[in-house]
Amino acid sequence: MSRPEQILAYLEAHSPAGSRELCKHLTISRQALNVHLKPLIAAGLVVKSGSTRDARYYSPAHAPLPSIFSRRLPLARLDESHVYEQVAATLNLRTALHRNVESIVHYAFTEMLNNAIDHSESERGSVEIRLEAGTVSFEVRDFGIGVFHSIASKSGLDDEYAAMIDLIKGKTTTMPEAHTGEGIFFTSRIADRFVLRSHRIRLEWDQLRDDVFVSEQRFVTGTTILFQVRRDARQRLEDLFATFAPEDYDYQFQKTKVNIKLLQSDYVSRSEARRLITNLEKFREVVLDFKGVQSVGQGFADEVFRVFAMQYPDIQIKVLNASPGIMAMLRHAGRH
Repeated sequence: MSRPEQILAYLEAHSPAGSRELCKHLTISRQALNVHLKPLIAAGLVVKSGSTRDARYYSPAHAPLPSIFSRRLPLARLDESHVYEQVAATLNLRTALHRNVESIVHYAFTEMLNNAIDHSESERGSVEIRLEAGTVSFEVRDFGIGVFHSIASKSGLDDEYAAMIDLIKGKTTTMPEAHTGEGIFFTSRIADRFVLRSHRIRLEWDQLRDDVFVSEQRFVTGTTILFQVRRDARQRLEDLFATFAPEDYDYQFQKTKVNIKLLQSDYVSRSEARRLITNLEKFREVVLDFKGVQSVGQGFADEVFRVFAMQYPDIQIKVLNASPGIMAMLRHAGRH
């Protein structure tokens, strides 16, 4: 029996168990135990409660039942902060969660509910927050016009997929006089898992796998947000803001990261490049992540790394995860 199988069998019979108990049973070190536990937790086969030496581990069948706050709400003149205070009091979040995690949940929940209130054109919505042994998660749903449709129609974009690409860059909003367009960008990056679903598009950020996924699914009305973070998460809001709104940029949101693969795995034409670089002139630093991209053409590379770079010489363009072949093409375009 492998070590992971031994862990699962032991927890099935003895949940909950602490690290010391598991190490003694398996006759392995704490470091070795953590190596085996991490993928089991990520796969949902083991539930972790607490952190560091006080952590307890359960099989999913033996994990404590979640505490749940669920409401249907009229969105007109709704105060998202008032709703969060109800949530926090009902679930005792400020005691149950570490300060950094409660701060993350507070920020993310109020930002996403405010988006539904201000942008959805929906009369009603719903919220559900789940406090579980290892995670805290929430869902915010409205039944309005849909986030991608709203952006596409009000910004004159070709379709909802173009709106999706615009949205993930940040600073995209249909109400610039009242909103900065930062909420979804920062919320998606502070979560362990963040899903944005509207009409036929499902967009998911998975920080534990360091990846982003897009898929086409059955049509749903309005917009649904799913957010999850581990209760023992160590990320902090201030660190995220420092990454994308650093001191060098006067603490303004001037840096963005774009996952190139979201629409396709091969980029050839100048029109594809123009769709990518639309609105990137709003930033002072742009990180282009080529993870999962198979190839790029000369026209695409020239449009981004020569034409756009010459038009906006003060914008830094950085590249991540490009294959040697793609890097050679990008360097070639940059030399013109």
